Amino acid sequence: MYDTIIRNGTIIDGTGAERYVADIGIKDGKIAGIGEIRESAPKEIEAKGKLVTPGWVDVHTHYDGQATWDPLLAPSSWHGVTTVVMGNCGVGFAPVRPQDREFLIELMEGVEDIPGAALSEGIDWQWESFPEYLDALESLPRAIDVATQVPHGAVRAYVMGERCNSDYAPTRKEVDQMAALVREGVEAGALGFSSSKTLLHKDVHGEYMPGTFSGNEEMLALGLGMKGLKNSVFELVSDHLGEDEEWAWVTDFQKQTGLTVTLIATTAPAYENNKMYNIAEQARLEGREIRPQAAGRPTGVLHGLQSSFHAFVGHPTWRDELASLGHDDLLAQLSDPAVKAKLLSEQSVIKGGLMQDLPALMGLVFPLGENPNYEPEYEDSIAGIANARGEDVMEVMYDMLVAGEGKELFYQPLGGYQGYSLNYQKKLLEHPNVLFGLSDGGAHCGVIADAGMPTFIMTHWGRDRTRGDKLSLEFIVKSLTSSTAEAFGMFDRGRLETGRIADINIIDFDALRLHRPEAVFDLPAGGRRLVQRAEGYETTIKSGEVIFDNGNHTGALPGKLVRRSDERNAVNA
Repeated sequence: MYDTIIRNGTIIDGTGAERYVADIGIKDGKIAGIGEIRESAPKEIEAKGKLVTPGWVDVHTHYDGQATWDPLLAPSSWHGVTTVVMGNCGVGFAPVRPQDREFLIELMEGVEDIPGAALSEGIDWQWESFPEYLDALESLPRAIDVATQVPHGAVRAYVMGERCNSDYAPTRKEVDQMAALVREGVEAGALGFSSSKTLLHKDVHGEYMPGTFSGNEEMLALGLGMKGLKNSVFELVSDHLGEDEEWAWVTDFQKQTGLTVTLIATTAPAYENNKMYNIAEQARLEGREIRPQAAGRPTGVLHGLQSSFHAFVGHPTWRDELASLGHDDLLAQLSDPAVKAKLLSEQSVIKGGLMQDLPALMGLVFPLGENPNYEPEYEDSIAGIANARGEDVMEVMYDMLVAGEGKELFYQPLGGYQGYSLNYQKKLLEHPNVLFGLSDGGAHCGVIADAGMPTFIMTHWGRDRTRGDKLSLEFIVKSLTSSTAEAFGMFDRGRLETGRIADINIIDFDALRLHRPEAVFDLPAGGRRLVQRAEGYETTIKSGEVIFDNGNHTGALPGKLVRRSDERNAVNA
C-alpha cells in the first residue's frame, strides 16, 4: 500500500525524456510506483493539468551559517529546491579553531555579503573539525536536504594562521596538512573541495581571501587529497580560466583522479568572448569531466534604497549625511528639493569600473517593477527612459529611486549583457558540459536576489521568452535535477524513477511567476536580506512528505544531511 499517490500529473521525469501523464505512488519516502495506479492511499493529490517534476537540486548556495539556525533554508525552498549544496567559493565555517571564528565570519561577510552580526548571533559553534561540522548539520531538523564541500579558505586558516590570506607560499608540510584536512572532510561526507582564485573575493577589511594567490602546486596537491574518493568534486572559482597554466593543472588533476571539476569564471570577458563556452567544448572534445557552471541569466546587482548599492552611494552628501538614516527618514530627506539638487550637483568618489561613468552605467540599469523582466532592451533602461523623456539621466535615476515609497529595485547585469540579449547565455546553457548553477542562495543579502533562479529558468526559458528561442521544459528539468545531482555524486535523487527519493514538485505552470525582489529584516540581529517569492508551486514534497502547500510551509521537516557515498546507487542517509 502506498503512503501517497499523485494522480494524473504530467510527468517530466528529469531524464530528458518526453513528458507523459501517469500516477506516482510514494512509500517510505521513496517513489514506489509510476503508471496507472489502481490502489488507493491515505493521501492522494490530484495533479491533472499540472507538471510533476523532481525537486530542484541547487549546487551553488551559501547557507553554511544559515543552515545552523534556519530549518527552511529560504528563499531556496520557496522555489521548489529540495537539495542545496553549500561550501562553495572556498568559504565556510569548518575546520575552525575557536580563535579564528570571527575571521571566518568576516571572510564570509566580505565575500558573500552575509551580515556579520547575523552570523555571529545565529551560529552556535559546536565543532572544530570538518567531521564535527557535518555532525552538527546532521543533528538539526530542516525542510530540505543539505550537502556541503570543504572550503579552501577555512583549511588554509586552520593550518597557516595569520599567513593564510597572503601570498606566502606554504611549506611542503603545510600543504600536506591541508591535503589531509581535505581528505578528512570528504571521507566524512563532504561532496568535495572548493577554492577561489579571484581578486573579487575579499574579507570585510579588504584583504584577499585565503587561496587567492595559491600556486598551481598547492591547488593540485589539495585536489589530489580526494584521490580515490569516488563521487567527489573539485570546484574552482577563478580569474584565470582559459590560461594555459591553469588549464594544465586542472586537466592534470582530472586525469589523475577521474573526478569532476566544476569551474566558475569571474571576469566579464569570459562571458563576452566565448571563453566559457570554449572551455566547455575543449573539455568535451578531450573527454574530460570538467563542467563550467552557468546561471540562467547574468548575475545582477540590485540598485535601490533598500539595497546596499545604487548610483549615489559614492556621492559625498550620501556618505556624510544620508547613509546611516532609517528608511522613512531617508525618504523624507531625499524628497527635499534642496537635498536632490545637492546630490545631483556632486560627483561620485567611486572611480573604479563602470562607476567611473555613471550616465553610461544607466544604460545597463533597469527598473524591475511588479513583473521583473530580466531580458530588457536599451529602451527599458534608465538611460533609455531618460532619452525618451528628454530628461537628464541622473535626475531620472534619482526620481525613480525615491518613487513608490523608495522600494523599487533596479537590475544591473554584471557581465555578458552588452548586446541586450541572452542569446549567448542560451548557447552556454545548452552545452552538454555546462551545469546550471550560481544561484548563490543565502548570499549577497544586500545586493543580489538570485535564489529564485530555478523559477526564472522555468518561466523565462521555458515559457515567456519573446526575444529569441526558448529551451524545452524536458531539457530545463533535467538540467535542474539529475544533471546537477549526478555531477555532485548524488545518484539517489533528481529523477522520477522507482527507488529514488520522493523529492517532487507539482507545478501550475501557467500560474508560475516570480514576484519583484523585496527587502526583509528577518536574519538574526535584525539583519537585512533581499528575497524573491514565487507563485505556482502547488506542492513541494521532500522524501515523501509535503513540505510546502501553495507556498506555505506545512511544518514538516524531513530534510537531512547528504553525505558523499562511494557507491553510485547508494541511498544517502
